[in-house]
Amino acid sequence: MATTVDAEQARTLKFLETLVNQNSGSRNLEGVRKVRDIVVPEFTALGFTSRWIPMEQTGRAGHLVLTHKGRRGVKKLLLIGHLDTVFEPDSPFQTYVLNGDKATGPGVGDDKGGIAVILAAVRAMHAAGTLKSANIEVFLTGDEEEAGSPTEVARADLVAAAKAADVALDFEGLSRENGRDMGSIARRSSQSWTLVIEAKSGHSSGVWGANAGDGAIYAAAKIVDAFRTELPEPYLTLNVGLIAGGAEADVAEDNAHVSAQGKTNIIAGKAVARGDLRTLSPEQNAAAMRKMEWIVARNYPGVTSAKITFSEGYPPMAPTEGNKALLGKLNQVNTALDLPQMQPLDPMKRGAGDISFVAAYVDGLVGLGPHSTGDHAPGETVDVPSIWTQAKRAALLMTRLSAEKSTR
Repeated sequence: MATTVDAEQARTLKFLETLVNQNSGSRNLEGVRKVRDIVVPEFTALGFTSRWIPMEQTGRAGHLVLTHKGRRGVKKLLLIGHLDTVFEPDSPFQTYVLNGDKATGPGVGDDKGGIAVILAAVRAMHAAGTLKSANIEVFLTGDEEEAGSPTEVARADLVAAAKAADVALDFEGLSRENGRDMGSIARRSSQSWTLVIEAKSGHSSGVWGANAGDGAIYAAAKIVDAFRTELPEPYLTLNVGLIAGGAEADVAEDNAHVSAQGKTNIIAGKAVARGDLRTLSPEQNAAAMRKMEWIVARNYPGVTSAKITFSEGYPPMAPTEGNKALLGKLNQVNTALDLPQMQPLDPMKRGAGDISFVAAYVDGLVGLGPHSTGDHAPGETVDVPSIWTQAKRAALLMTRLSAEKSTR
């Protein structure tokens, strides 16, 4: 398998170049479908069947599912990646460029490089004869970078696939620390919240009084400060990204802009704020939301209404014993390939992703794609040799997992 990965390097890079040069921003529905059309024949040639799940009802193109049926009774592997990128057609960053051991381009690492790793790995398994007995489902979402809404619809098929699988392997980027490859067994959640406060308004000469109260801005400041002082605990962070207040204040429909109007001699009648909450487990997430609601529900002078709402967001992927055992199996692969052992990455250093939606149903590993830098910005660069290393790891890991008895 390792020999095959090395022998097909030029072929894999050509495939990656073709993917990258086709724009597939999350909102470019036709572009995402064109990337699908590039990917499908590469896998069907290896015995995979393809299925397209349209997602126009969520505002996105859809998801590609590639299925290989092997021997009955052995583990079914769910491989997760995505077709879309953050770079829409109006981005000036559109072209693949190879320069020695580095390649730049939109999505070259996140996540078209991950798709290239998957393809190189299953080709290697095919050449070695180990793909024949393997049960593999490759699930490539078309909206990982900007999930369709509602999320429960956009991720329903991925969750269903996870419930039928024994193992989930995520092919987003490999994490490195001080030049060492790290194993990722956890990801924190990402959930937006919106705070809306309404208060008695009036002439500023009456502020702090028994009748007028403090106004909405003072209340917002107290609530946000309470979040900062009362919520912190290991693996929990809370950010306030937008805030506005005045006689009137509103959050725009895109949830990325706030507006306010008022005067210095008018007590603020309304305040709005938006931010995100990140946690490591469903229990920690639920407890944090309850505490935030409790803080908001306190009595604040002059406040007539205070409400906080939470988005669907990305759930957390906790560092379970099953995930740790998978990393142990990956390290056995590293031993076989004469590669260093991979230590668990601090979950604080890994953002949310699609595997988080299935973490409650199946054991998983994150970061089986290549190592890249500058993701989500012009100049995104992939470390080309990491493609070969990751493909070898994945091929051997999948071969070994595919020989194990299914627990489903």
